[in-house]
Amino acid sequence: MSAATTIDSDDNLLSAGRAPYNARMSLDESAAASSRRSQRAPAPRFYAGGFWRRAGASLADLAVIIPVALLLSWTSGQLTGVHLPDSRRYGLDFWLDLFLAGDPAFIGIIVLLLATAAVYALVFQVTWSATPGMRVVGLHIIDLYGDAPTVARAVVRTAGYLASAATLGLGFLWIGFDGERRGLHDWLSGTHVVRA
Repeated sequence: MSAATTIDSDDNLLSAGRAPYNARMSLDESAAASSRRSQRAPAPRFYAGGFWRRAGASLADLAVIIPVALLLSWTSGQLTGVHLPDSRRYGLDFWLDLFLAGDPAFIGIIVLLLATAAVYALVFQVTWSATPGMRVVGLHIIDLYGDAPTVARAVVRTAGYLASAATLGLGFLWIGFDGERRGLHDWLSGTHVVRA
C-alpha cells in the first residue's frame, strides 16, 4: 500500500483526494483539510508533442547544426592540415570506407558534429527549455512536475540524444510508438516535450 492512501476504521480504501481518517482529528478539522484541498488550483494540462512535430523541430535544428559543424571542420582542417582524401565520387561506400579505415579527418568531422550538436542542445535546453527548432514548431521541454528541466536533467537528456543516435536512431523512433510520446532521451532524463 502506498503512503498516499490509508485505511479507515471500516477497512475502506480512501482515495488520495479525500481527507484520510485520523482518530485524533475531529470531524471539523477533517472537513477543513478537505476543503483546503478542494480550493487548490487544478493541475495544469499539457499536450505531448507528436512524432512529426518533433521531427520537424529536429530538421530545423539540423539546418543550423550541420553548417556550423562543417565550417568548424573545414577551419580545423585548414589549421591542422588534415583533410579528407581526394575522390571523384563521394558515395555511401566512400564514407563507409573512411569510417572503417578510421580516417582522422572523417573521425574529426564526426566528433565536431556530435560536439556541436551536444553543445547546441545543452545550451538551449538550459536557457530556453527548448531548442530553436522546438520554438519554431511550438514545443518546449518540461520535467515530470511541469517545470523547466534543471541543468542536470539537460545534461542527461543531451547524453540521451547520443544514446538515441548510437542505436541507429531507434531511440528517436521510439517517440512514434510510445503512449506518452517520449523517446529514449526523455525517459532517461525524466522529461516530456509538450506543446507550448
